[in-house]
Amino acid sequence: MAPAKETAREKLIGAAVKVVRERGFNATSVDELCREAGVTKGAFFHHFPSKTDLGIAAAEAWKLHANALFGSAPYMAHEDPLDRFLGYLEFRRDMLTGEVSEFTCLAGTIVQESYETLPDLREACHDSIWGHALTLVPDIEAARARHGIGGAWTSESLALHTQAVLQGAFILAKASHGAAAARDSADHLIRYVRMLFNKPEKDA
Repeated sequence: MAPAKETAREKLIGAAVKVVRERGFNATSVDELCREAGVTKGAFFHHFPSKTDLGIAAAEAWKLHANALFGSAPYMAHEDPLDRFLGYLEFRRDMLTGEVSEFTCLAGTIVQESYETLPDLREACHDSIWGHALTLVPDIEAARARHGIGGAWTSESLALHTQAVLQGAFILAKASHGAAAARDSADHLIRYVRMLFNKPEKDA
């Protein structure tokens, strides 16, 4: 059976993901989004009262896309939850290649511009970033129990720390117009987690 054709709404969300990652939210116009999606301005306003409403929908779609992508990644087959967690981090590092706009985070890009001026959009980005981070918590918690790791920190705080490092890495990539510094930051995060769980580096 032939795959279902994309609706105008889906095309607009896809256009927002692409163009906003390239240009930023504020610099992206409704006209540009319509042009990228191949739809009319009337179709835009039929589905979204404003660009902000499209941004909210795009942030939600981005979260669902990320959860599906990482939830079905090869590292999920590891039996040890620590290996799954480290596999996630290595997978994220290995994605840091090519054009900067192709690996940076839509929600992180939007929230840097909207955190004070567009509270509804900020909340959507918060839900996207936090929601994805929290998918790591069960494996971190299970890894702590399996490997006997205590300490005055929570699995949720470590999950959020991974996103803080990765979002910061994206900023470094944008500032340097390349992935090298971002990959270095991801490598340091992996080393940190290995030390936290008393697991030697692979080349040790």
